[in-house]
Amino acid sequence: MEYKQVILIRADLKLPKGKMAAQAAHASVDAVLKSDKTLVKKWRALGMGKIVVKVQDEKDLYKYIQEAKNSGMSTSVITDAGRTVVEPGTVTCGAIGPDKEEYIDKLTGSLKLF
Repeated sequence: MEYKQVILIRADLKLPKGKMAAQAAHASVDAVLKSDKTLVKKWRALGMGKIVVKVQDEKDLYKYIQEAKNSGMSTSVITDAGRTVVEPGTVTCGAIGPDKEEYIDKLTGSLKLF
């Protein structure tokens, strides 16, 4: 069985690469800290697979996050402090999992890679 995590980044913000990487890291770590330890252990043993995908905007991001929550998956939503390129309180990205790849793919498999 494969496990992975998906990180959803808002395409409408057009974040610089460094900012995007930092926000994605925040989302990944936060979601892992909220996850079931057994899932995390299995995911780590298989290389901690992650994919980064585009969502259109904040509304789209919350749609996928809510679907994941409804399916019992761990999630994270990152709100920026606004010290650099976006306004304080801007929701930049989110993460789902780690969880079974088949469950995550059902929700996010149609999204385009970043």
